[in-house]
Amino acid sequence: MTTLSTTPATSVAARPGDPVEAELLTRVLSALLREDVVGLRTRSTLVHRPDGPWLRLPTEDDALLLPVTEDGFQCAYAARLPLLVRESDGTGATTYETVLAALRALSDPADRDGFGALAEECRQTLATMRLHRHTAERVHAGLAGRYGADPARWTGPAAGLAHDTLAARLDHPVYPTARGRAGLTEAQLRAYTPEFHPRFPLRWLAVPKDALTAAGRLPEHWPTPAALGLAAGLDRTHTALPVHPLTVGAPLDAALHATGLTGRALLADRACLDVVPTLSTRTVAPVAHPSLHLKLPLPTATLGLRNKRSIKPGTLVDGAAGQRLLEAVIDREPRFRETVLHADETVYAHAGHEMLAVLCRRYPEGLDDSAVVPMAALLAEAPGGRLVIDHLADRFHGGDVLALLDAVLTLLFDWQTTLFGYGIALESHQQNISLVLGPRPGDLRLLLKDNDGPRINTVRSAVRLGGQGDRDDPRTFDDPRTFCSDDGPVTDLFTTITVHLCAGAYAFGLARQGRAPLPVLLRLVRDRLAQAVERLGGEAGAVLRARVLEAPRLPVKAMVSAGTLLSKERSGAADINKHYTSGPNYLLSPGDSA
Repeated sequence: MTTLSTTPATSVAARPGDPVEAELLTRVLSALLREDVVGLRTRSTLVHRPDGPWLRLPTEDDALLLPVTEDGFQCAYAARLPLLVRESDGTGATTYETVLAALRALSDPADRDGFGALAEECRQTLATMRLHRHTAERVHAGLAGRYGADPARWTGPAAGLAHDTLAARLDHPVYPTARGRAGLTEAQLRAYTPEFHPRFPLRWLAVPKDALTAAGRLPEHWPTPAALGLAAGLDRTHTALPVHPLTVGAPLDAALHATGLTGRALLADRACLDVVPTLSTRTVAPVAHPSLHLKLPLPTATLGLRNKRSIKPGTLVDGAAGQRLLEAVIDREPRFRETVLHADETVYAHAGHEMLAVLCRRYPEGLDDSAVVPMAALLAEAPGGRLVIDHLADRFHGGDVLALLDAVLTLLFDWQTTLFGYGIALESHQQNISLVLGPRPGDLRLLLKDNDGPRINTVRSAVRLGGQGDRDDPRTFDDPRTFCSDDGPVTDLFTTITVHLCAGAYAFGLARQGRAPLPVLLRLVRDRLAQAVERLGGEAGAVLRARVLEAPRLPVKAMVSAGTLLSKERSGAADINKHYTSGPNYLLSPGDSA
């Protein structure tokens, strides 16, 4: 390591700027460093200045300097300031446009369009962040007025949607521009996204029954074409398919043309069924039936411009297959029957196109007296300024945040390591797992949804499940990427989702919020995972011990690279949600060496 003696960067960093853009740019720089974009991580040298550490990235005729701070959550360092400095003259890039332009100049020509796409994501996200800041007080007041001042007493599926609103205003633990939604205007954000808790009616399309693939029985209150103001005779030949208002217009017209349904499928002029958006935006809950969630395709993208919010028909098949697979595990592991709940995802319909589909997700009964809180909401700011987790700890764990986290980790790791023993890892991130707390203090259950996208070691699952979940089982998954013949992809998914997003993110997040020292929180995560691995035992336990608890480095999602910056040909990502780099193992005991 060397010491950098020049000082122009300090004066650049001290210039006043937009604090919202500074927050965004710091997150973007940290993500690009973590994903080693243009060699920021592996080609840089650590240097020291009086104000702290910097990374020096050599270029063809100069060098770029990035101020950093020690981090440890998926990367050894994170950006300390929203700043890149050119070494030769001390000029600084302090906006997302200038920073991305500087990095774009160092990239492969084949990747340069991706930097423009990321700049557009930043523009959209910055506008959304400013809107969130401007409307936070009003939205919080509205939620408190409707549901009460204490989020821990927002009980039942309807009030759970208020927790979704709080979660939607919080940044993703990894993806820096998660609050942006491609192509939506401010008016559309206010009218249709969860962070504003709006209500709006759905549009409906009467689709010929011979063009529709359906599984299960549609809900009893499903409207008929005649009830939507269309000709009564269509009730015999057509089925109504809900359409999100944002899809009406060019996206819907293109889908009808592609499927040959133009003129055969009829869009009703009459809107019907008022709904509230859930955290995922494309999934909505009818006001009159909040236990029913309708997942609908949207012409937008989140977590990367290639991560479209449409619904491929195969994912509907996979969600139902995932549910059956989990039920098969529960049958063999009865201790989870009362503590791990599953939304029913076996009812759906589609017309053979990703913009013509609906999933009818049904939450289990008996939740009216419990708080139903997505894990994504735990670190969100609640009305009054405290965190959601603080309120939950007050009501259910005597004010002890660590006791609440301990209970969550104990159950979560027991369940997920059990699944690993069957060769299964789920895409069960913070949005797909809800905590069901109460009605009594200490009561805790997990509620899982969105069961498509797992990874299954067919060798291990065949031994434990007798072939159920195997690629040769006719009840199984549509996506061939689901299956593998070893533990590698399963371990990667377990680590990046369950360990990083559902455990590590809370250790680092609660430490930043001053709830406990980071070593205490990380020891809790490690101890609970180690106990679950010990309980699991056998070959599967040995794999998790070696590849997670004792590994010098852990897989880390490279979401920006796969989702926006690089084409699939350039990244090599078979699945943009499961494309990895690596980072330090924050679970290693203090005496362990990396």
